[in-house]
Amino acid sequence: DTFGDRSLSQGLSVLVGLGLCVTMLGLGCAVELGQLGQQLRRPVGLLLALLGQFVAMPLLAFLLALIFALDEVAAVAVLLCGCCPGGNLSNLMSVLVDGDMNLSIIMTASSTLLALFLMPLCLWIYSRHWINTAVVQLLPLGAVSLTLGSTLLPIGLGVLIRYRHPRAADLMVKISLWSLLVTLVVLFILTGTMLGPDLLAQIPASVYAIAVLMPLAGYALGYGLATVFKMPPHCRRTVSLETGCQNVQLCTAILKLTFSPELIGSMYMFPLLYALFQSAEAGLFVLAYKMYGKDSYKQDTLGEEEDTDISYKKLKEEEVADTSYGTVTTEEHNSIQMEPTQTAL
Repeated sequence: DTFGDRSLSQGLSVLVGLGLCVTMLGLGCAVELGQLGQQLRRPVGLLLALLGQFVAMPLLAFLLALIFALDEVAAVAVLLCGCCPGGNLSNLMSVLVDGDMNLSIIMTASSTLLALFLMPLCLWIYSRHWINTAVVQLLPLGAVSLTLGSTLLPIGLGVLIRYRHPRAADLMVKISLWSLLVTLVVLFILTGTMLGPDLLAQIPASVYAIAVLMPLAGYALGYGLATVFKMPPHCRRTVSLETGCQNVQLCTAILKLTFSPELIGSMYMFPLLYALFQSAEAGLFVLAYKMYGKDSYKQDTLGEEEDTDISYKKLKEEEVADTSYGTVTTEEHNSIQMEPTQTAL
């Protein structure tokens, strides 16, 4: 049994590592250098990713851990999830709610890069409350940074693939989204097998409550943040999803690769529970949007298209007027020739 558990644990570690690499590669493939340049000139997406992922979410995780009086092990698992950068699920959901895909991808990518420095810092700040406990003293901030640093290589490779081979990059993005879903399902099955059928019963009700409330509050905080910045409705939906959706693969990888199963225990399941509820709640938002918000979006889009059609018709009329110039006499030519010059100005 011990050998079997060890083999299963090693297999789980390999699966988590591969899943994280494929996800980060897909994220890199979704980033275009031109978009990065635009964001650097007007870094709204970068600022929103900073405020949402490393101010709002860590503080939210800390407050929930205090309110529900979690023990040190559960608190570290919740804090770790709250300090993680945005995940790829938000990119998929943004498509379904007609969000701003450029903003979504830039926020996910920039929060992942910022996490290299800010995630260990947030963990160090918010774990002070439990500093005298053994698990916090063993909190491996160096290993967290190392795991984050290892994600930069597949992201950089993905950006290079997008630059050199755009079609291959599009395919890789689709593969990474499917791998996200498959990895989460397999993780649920393997973790349940390894830790036993009574695993879910061992998790306190307070942890289940946090797994439900935390993504929901994250979505609300993100929407409020975008409203403060006076962003249009489709950008508000995007920022909302980006803030509430965490990179649970990264959280799972850190828990798996830096803590022993004996130490972390059933709390290894928290990021998987978070993934389950963040997906379910985002799915409900998508459903509500499809039922009630789609019509207003279509009207806005139709209005923009009508403006475009009016401009196009006006342009065509001017072109017709231009062709009639050939029929006028030489005496009238000079006076009429001034009109298109005035129109161009």
